[in-house]
Amino acid sequence: MPSLLEVKDLEVKFALRMGELTAIDGVSFCLEKGERLGLVGESGAGKSVTGFAVINLISRPGYISGGQILFEGVDLAGLSAEQMRDVRGNRISMIFQDPMMTLNPVLTIGTQMMETLHAHRSISRKEAKAIALEKLKKVQISSPEKRLRQYPHEFSGGMRQRIVIAIALLTDPAMIIADEPTTALDVTIQAEIMDLLLSLCRAEGMGLILITHDLGVVSQVTEKIAVMYAGRVVESGPTDRITQDPKHPYTQGLIKALPGSLQPRSRLNQIPGMMPTLIDIPKGCSFHPRCTIREEICSQVAPLLLRLDEQDRMAACHVVSRIEGLRPKS
Repeated sequence: MPSLLEVKDLEVKFALRMGELTAIDGVSFCLEKGERLGLVGESGAGKSVTGFAVINLISRPGYISGGQILFEGVDLAGLSAEQMRDVRGNRISMIFQDPMMTLNPVLTIGTQMMETLHAHRSISRKEAKAIALEKLKKVQISSPEKRLRQYPHEFSGGMRQRIVIAIALLTDPAMIIADEPTTALDVTIQAEIMDLLLSLCRAEGMGLILITHDLGVVSQVTEKIAVMYAGRVVESGPTDRITQDPKHPYTQGLIKALPGSLQPRSRLNQIPGMMPTLIDIPKGCSFHPRCTIREEICSQVAPLLLRLDEQDRMAACHVVSRIEGLRPKS
């Protein structure tokens, strides 16, 4: 039986006047039915581009230049635009970080929810309304009948994001991609939204890809993590193993930068330097200019993502590979 989603050696490029730039370089990961995966990294790591590539929403001049995106055994990268519409918003839903960019300000919530249903299902208006009410109740929206008649500006940020989640649930998708779903919200509301997503995934058996820069959030919600840097996965594996014992120096830096990992009144840790842009990705390991344990080989040869143990723990680091005694498979 195939995995719910299997991304193999995904490559995304942007064709510009200066030449082609590689935004995603050989990214691979797997998601089983009902499983929750976190894509983690700083801004510019390639997390959102990966998420958009999965549902084939890469805008020109970007395009998928290589690899496979197997969803329920079907390669999405090879589907036509019409075939992809049957998958996107139906079998795979996406939640964006700013709900006001998702919701139409001049249409009522009910109109937007029912239009979404009619785009994917041949049902009556009465049936569509019943489904919309059911989903609003699932995301804990009070007085759902009244809410259907209201406009987005009449809701708080947290309520708007709950409505966006309700819209994502309308077609009973097999998987949801959540791209920084709590960035625009207050801290207390962020926790509520993440708890809601987690409970819904468990109750509905949905797969979840959570795209975020916040390792603290990922550690509470996901079962697996893929840490990305400059368009590549540098470490992946079970969430608890990676958060408790990170191997890659970049992952270690992200965890040390979490406020909760510090002693009271101690200085906040930070990774020196900045994420490289697409036009200046370093040769070899792209993280080596910022790395405190780099060796000469790091600036010359890009490390392979190698398995560290039997729990599918993987890391791409020459120093870690040497310490662990790992060698590429011939």
